[in-house]
Amino acid sequence: MDLEKRHLKTLDWTILIILAALGVFSYLGISGSAAGVDKAQQQVLWYVIGFIVLGGSLLFDYRLFYNFAFVLYGLGLILLIGVLQTAAINNTHSWYNLGPVLFQPSEPMKLFTILAVARYMAKRAEDPYRFHYFYKLIPVALLVMVPLLLILIQPDLGTALVYTGMLATMLIVGGIRLLHVTYVGGLVGSLAAGMVFLYEYKQDIFFKIIKPYQWDRIVFWLNPDLEAMGRGFQLKQSLIAIGSGQLVGKGIDTPTQASFGWVPVGESDFIFTVIAEKLGFIGAGLLMILFFFLIYRMVRIAMEAKDPFGAYVVAGVVGMLTFQVFENIGMTIQLMPITGIPLPFISYGGSSLITNFLIIGVVLNIGMRKDKLRFD
Repeated sequence: MDLEKRHLKTLDWTILIILAALGVFSYLGISGSAAGVDKAQQQVLWYVIGFIVLGGSLLFDYRLFYNFAFVLYGLGLILLIGVLQTAAINNTHSWYNLGPVLFQPSEPMKLFTILAVARYMAKRAEDPYRFHYFYKLIPVALLVMVPLLLILIQPDLGTALVYTGMLATMLIVGGIRLLHVTYVGGLVGSLAAGMVFLYEYKQDIFFKIIKPYQWDRIVFWLNPDLEAMGRGFQLKQSLIAIGSGQLVGKGIDTPTQASFGWVPVGESDFIFTVIAEKLGFIGAGLLMILFFFLIYRMVRIAMEAKDPFGAYVVAGVVGMLTFQVFENIGMTIQLMPITGIPLPFISYGGSSLITNFLIIGVVLNIGMRKDKLRFD
């Protein structure tokens, strides 16, 4: 342990205040859903554990994460492979059943992947031609694609998509060439065109790649009125609930659509809907402002980091959280398809919350230790 008073002076206390404020929103959202006060109290316990984990992550120099980046990455892959052999929960093989709690290995794997990619890129930070040729992007892409594909097999499309946000921000900070962005855009466009072709002429193949329920999410995202009381029910009720909150909301103690169960999974995936209905535009807007300042403070830490590894790690975290916030809030207001991505620090769940606290702890650790570092 090397935590000193001088490190505490450079700790970003603003981020800790933001996390505490997000905890208040989390409690109000969960308690206002059909899940009720019991799960909200459990979330408070997870928050306490999360702050303890965050504090523990500050005790050691973050170079320790550099040294063990690939070890953690390998451990994460083993956990992802192992979870595929477990019994399905909600039609996915995403959790280890540990008795009173469920552990989702894809959550800590986000951090392990960020650390592994950051270490690989940091070793080559002094090479001006590190991304000059497109083939040099392949090792970085593979580090992300392996866990991404394992998560897709579960299947968990929402979590898998988060990895693309992480990769994008890290490559941007790493200095990827605009020409290579064009290549990737062309590749994605070609894949999309191929999927359109399969849907029009080879639907048997198309629905082997895209599961019917995943396709339904796109169809009823575009038009939830097709089955307002069927497969479009969740999004339709979310829009009604958010709209009914108006400017100041219905109040914390007022019964709402969410509290009566009209908003499915209001304690997790659709918790933003609950908050918007309870607290209105002002409350929902304040929540988004908190996320904005959280991301802003992390960008500042990335800019002030004295070594490439720290900058790349924080960049990956910024990409991860930004994608999750945008996708989760976007799916509740019909801006994005429903994917089941939780809202960071707000949605109910121990694995996600504690992992996010650990991740923020690593970011704060990088911000605290600004001395010039050298890596072997």
